[in-house]
Amino acid sequence: MPQILIIDDNPAVATALEVLFSLHDIDTMHADSPQAGLQALAAQAFDLAIQDMNFSADTTSGEEGQALFRQIRAAHPDLPVILLTAWTHLGSAVELVKAGAADYIAKPWDDAKLLTTVNNLIELSEARRELEHRRMREQRNRDQLQGRYDLRGAVFADPASERAIALACQVARSELPVLITGANGSGKEKIAEIVQANSQVAHGPYVTLNCGALPAELIEAELFGAEAGAYTGANKAREGKFEAADGGTLFLDEIGNLPPAGQMKLLRVLETGRFERLGSNRERRVKVRLISATNADLPAMIRDGSFREDLYYRLNTVEIALPPLAERPGDILPLAEHFLAAGKPLAASARTALQRHAWPGNVRELRNVIQRAELLAPGDRIEAADLNLPRPAPARPSPAAEPDKVRIEQALARAGGVIAQAAADLGMSRQALYRRMERHGIAPK
Repeated sequence: MPQILIIDDNPAVATALEVLFSLHDIDTMHADSPQAGLQALAAQAFDLAIQDMNFSADTTSGEEGQALFRQIRAAHPDLPVILLTAWTHLGSAVELVKAGAADYIAKPWDDAKLLTTVNNLIELSEARRELEHRRMREQRNRDQLQGRYDLRGAVFADPASERAIALACQVARSELPVLITGANGSGKEKIAEIVQANSQVAHGPYVTLNCGALPAELIEAELFGAEAGAYTGANKAREGKFEAADGGTLFLDEIGNLPPAGQMKLLRVLETGRFERLGSNRERRVKVRLISATNADLPAMIRDGSFREDLYYRLNTVEIALPPLAERPGDILPLAEHFLAAGKPLAASARTALQRHAWPGNVRELRNVIQRAELLAPGDRIEAADLNLPRPAPARPSPAAEPDKVRIEQALARAGGVIAQAAADLGMSRQALYRRMERHGIAPK
């Protein structure tokens, strides 16, 4: 049950508030002086405090209320505080709201308005507390990962990244092939490094090949090697990536670009560990841990006949799906600060702009934006204008755009589960959002 602290020297005011809140399943505690209120706050946790502005007899300046509020704010910076004020010191209350008070209520108050304000603040307080607990759990999980595994300097704070990295660590000791999927620039190479660094062959060779960076006719020779004269320009025998990676790990990026003949040979290597160089009939044998990555839709390529289904299932024994940066908002600022080379800090405006941008180029785009801004920013801080990001599209949908389940869940995720904030993001009232959440079966967090 939510609990409110009422700090007021007038017993009649305290009793009226206690009766009002008890009728709505809100527990209250009364303190009749600033000192008693501060002692109560030090002794236990409250969801909200309601304080008067004057306590001494024949005092109407509001100075006592100002002093009390500032003491509460200093000791409990996240506690919502509502000020009970008479019209004679309304100006003082307004100044305190600017200083961080949640709201002010004039005496005599309107019960309905007061209840609405209190319920909203309690909801926000509970959501903030849950968010803080969740952040602490996530930080513990990250600390455990970093303590147990070599994460290759990965920078992350978002739960989606944490899940992908945890899965990479979990499957690293296995010999099974791993397929990493995700958009260009999302960080698939870093996931591959983590798998390799924590594998049983971590001290063996780590060989990489980007299948999308070579002409189709040369990929086979790169993978399996070639004898002299096997193709035009092959003046001497050459070792392929599989031979170079024997006893270690081979990382094949953009595996969807592998031509059909290469796909067939790769499937055979995965099944038997055997292959022949181009232009040779001599069979060679290797033992290689294979990690592959792609930004392509391999199931769609299977349907149109450009990728072998049997190879897909051999590669996809374990799949690690890395979401784009836009779906890992908790990573944006930590990564941005990681990319700062000269120590020039990000201004608040820059932080806001970074979090609002859609990042179609993912982590790669973020790195380029930060490096350019740090180089060209004229001041001693990086401002939003220095980032040279396009103006964000309006966040609120048009009235005719009914948000679907995905948009509602995304808004809730961005707001950390705070209903009021998510509703504002979607351009609707809290009540309307609750109705749509119930309709789509989305439980409040």
